[in-house]
Amino acid sequence: MSTTAKISWVDGALFVAEGGSGHTITMDGAPDIGGRNLASRPMEVVLMGMGGCTAIDVVSMLKKQRQDIEGVEVSLVAERAEDHPKVFTSVKLVYTVRGRKLNKALVERAVSLSDEKYCSATAMIKKSANVTHEVVLVEV
Repeated sequence: MSTTAKISWVDGALFVAEGGSGHTITMDGAPDIGGRNLASRPMEVVLMGMGGCTAIDVVSMLKKQRQDIEGVEVSLVAERAEDHPKVFTSVKLVYTVRGRKLNKALVERAVSLSDEKYCSATAMIKKSANVTHEVVLVEV
């Protein structure tokens, strides 16, 4: 199973990335390296990918468990190494799950399964970073 992407330079430090699915995103560098602050930085995109990967896992599992969810948000904060390559050294994820009569144990289990087994982005980032998570339930 392969995944593909193509990155095309626009100008300065602005790039358009196209995935094998045909969808695109734009990335830009910081102004100090020639960027114009027109789009997310590449490492932000990596963090967004991790958040999206785990969010898909958690929503899928909670739906299968018939949890009455109305919203799921994953907020991520990452610290990076000071020296090159400036990899992530720690990432904290906060899962905010909104719904009715949520079973905290089931939500925490879904988050743990994503973290430990299903989310390939988390598995890759764990090679360089300490990954932690917190679960916040909001009854509606």
